[in-house]
Amino acid sequence: MDLATMTAQLERLRADALAAVAAAADPAGLDAVQLEFLGRKGALTEVLRGIGGLPAEDRPRVGAVANDVREVVEAAIAAHGVDLRGAAMAARLAAEAVDVTTPGRRIARGTRHPVAETIAAIDEVFGRFGFVVFEGPEIEDDVTNFQMLNIPSDHPARDLWDTLYVDIPDHLLRTHTSPGQIRVMRETRPPIRALLPGRCFRYEAVDASHGFEFHQVEGLMVDEGTSLADLRGLLDEFAHALFGAGRATRFRPGYYPFTEPSVAFDVGCVVCDGVGCPACGRSGWMTILGAGMVHPVVLRNGGIDPETYQGFAFGMGVERIAMLRHGIHDLRLFMEGDLRFLGQFR
Repeated sequence: MDLATMTAQLERLRADALAAVAAAADPAGLDAVQLEFLGRKGALTEVLRGIGGLPAEDRPRVGAVANDVREVVEAAIAAHGVDLRGAAMAARLAAEAVDVTTPGRRIARGTRHPVAETIAAIDEVFGRFGFVVFEGPEIEDDVTNFQMLNIPSDHPARDLWDTLYVDIPDHLLRTHTSPGQIRVMRETRPPIRALLPGRCFRYEAVDASHGFEFHQVEGLMVDEGTSLADLRGLLDEFAHALFGAGRATRFRPGYYPFTEPSVAFDVGCVVCDGVGCPACGRSGWMTILGAGMVHPVVLRNGGIDPETYQGFAFGMGVERIAMLRHGIHDLRLFMEGDLRFLGQFR
């Protein structure tokens, strides 16, 4: 190979490279052109490999031409790269343009969960009568959850609670909010007006009316001369506040180990207004809570003298109250987190 031939190859390479640079449509294509002509294994390197076959006096001339070709091609790549990147940026800005005068998307407002809303409504009603909210632990000891409430380990009433134990026989997930009665009585002195809302747990199959996790609100009042008549008047006011001023109510006998006497508190059916329907078992009445006078043993376990003070307690299932208030027929809806359901309670 002689000087003229190699020089002609370099000139053709310059022309081909400049044409390829001009034809590149985007930055990626331009990078490919640079690699094809100026890379370590590119066309310019291939041509220069033949420089060793030239006479010594011709080699500097070919080197000068090769350097000129490299500089021209690099300059063309740099200039065209500026144009391509500018065009790409302009296209991106046009595609992502935002009209700052367009009204923004409305942020959806959340809603209070119907269980939390019902607890708040219950708290508000009893708060008018001086009841103060207390909180207790969800993991209880067996002594406080059962034994202090007049339910010893061999008492048949234990069959009423399907208990979930954390470690046997000492600790469990509380089966009701009633152990809060003991804690409140030991922490405060009469007169006591306490409200104890919270989650409870029982080992039950989940269906439309049962759940292994649910909420209760416990109420406790201890004072001198407290009577069942006071309890009846308080619960009447509560029922009328939540279900309407004309709602009929009644006491009927019930059984709870930690109250004596014990009663069930019923309201006139909220579905049929007492006429009788499948929802109330054709009786015209719906039970909303259990209550009674605090057993003297429980008062003593709470550190209170039953000869001086008397008290009453009541407990209700929050989901039960919420279902009656809002006409909900399936308990499982409360735990599913379906926004279509929850969004109805704004």
